[in-house]
Amino acid sequence: MKVKNIQKVTGPMPIGDPFIMGAYHYDKYPEGNGKFGPKASLDGKNLGNDFDSNAEWRMYHGKEIPGFPFHPHRGFEIITIAEEGYADHFDSKGSKGRYGEGDVQLMSAGSGVLHGEMFPLIHEDKENPLRLFQIWLNLPASSKMTEPQYKMLWHKKIPVAKVGDEAKVKVILGEYNGVKSIEALPYSWAKDPNHHVGVALIDLAPNASYTLNAVSDTMNRFLFFYDGKGVVSIEDYSLQPNYIADLEGGEEIIIKNGSERAKLLILEGEPINEPMAAYGPFVMNTKEELDQSFAEYRRTQFGGWPWGHEEIDVVHPKDAGRFASYNFGKIIDNPNL
Repeated sequence: MKVKNIQKVTGPMPIGDPFIMGAYHYDKYPEGNGKFGPKASLDGKNLGNDFDSNAEWRMYHGKEIPGFPFHPHRGFEIITIAEEGYADHFDSKGSKGRYGEGDVQLMSAGSGVLHGEMFPLIHEDKENPLRLFQIWLNLPASSKMTEPQYKMLWHKKIPVAKVGDEAKVKVILGEYNGVKSIEALPYSWAKDPNHHVGVALIDLAPNASYTLNAVSDTMNRFLFFYDGKGVVSIEDYSLQPNYIADLEGGEEIIIKNGSERAKLLILEGEPINEPMAAYGPFVMNTKEELDQSFAEYRRTQFGGWPWGHEEIDVVHPKDAGRFASYNFGKIIDNPNL
């Protein structure tokens, strides 16, 4: 059966090995208040833990500015796709930046890192919509204690495969229609092409079709319909907006769009097939390793937070623009160069 399962996404995406978790954030934030927060009442919101799926926008773990103030991670890689809006990044290794407008961030937590991802509402004269994916890609045991890594993929430099005038595939990881992605992080499961890791955004024109090639019988493959109003057909099945399909990786899959433009996320890859012990921000292989990780974090704070504890919702100045800075400013990455 080419389509194994279809289900509605009401929280984290139901995906599997080599992926751990996939979150899709779509927030219709109002105008900014001049301090990067919403120009709107926060009454009734569970500040510090606002994940109300029925609301038009959420504060998440932020109390004044929406987002995720600094917190630890260990043992996996995070792929953040910022299709709309902006994210301000800071981490304990001295890296920082602002990205959005279709940019992608790759960050391997490796042996342990603190990072913060805030969503500054920089526009005070118009709404600040945010459309962002955060995907956790597991690391094998041999790579879990490697040095943390951070890399920006600026949207104008991300390869796009075009299939006539009907389909565009933004190739974040892997290869589609002969177009290869920018190189993965050094210790990523995606680094080895034999692992068949693919992360891509598919943009289908009305009535267009697109074919996912047969790759591997052992590969896991997931297709999420995240933006559009119509219905997409997968073989004899219908996929509606905010639904995800679990597909066979060893079968050719024909996707046919309806009368409205549709945007889809494809996630695929060979499973790592190792034991997994996960709790909160840490993903290891055994409970003992998990306990050791929590003990080490309590003892060392993974080197500590260098950006000031009194401003845990730290963001960049309004006019900072999109940029990345590594190793406390020793290397600057400009998206326009």
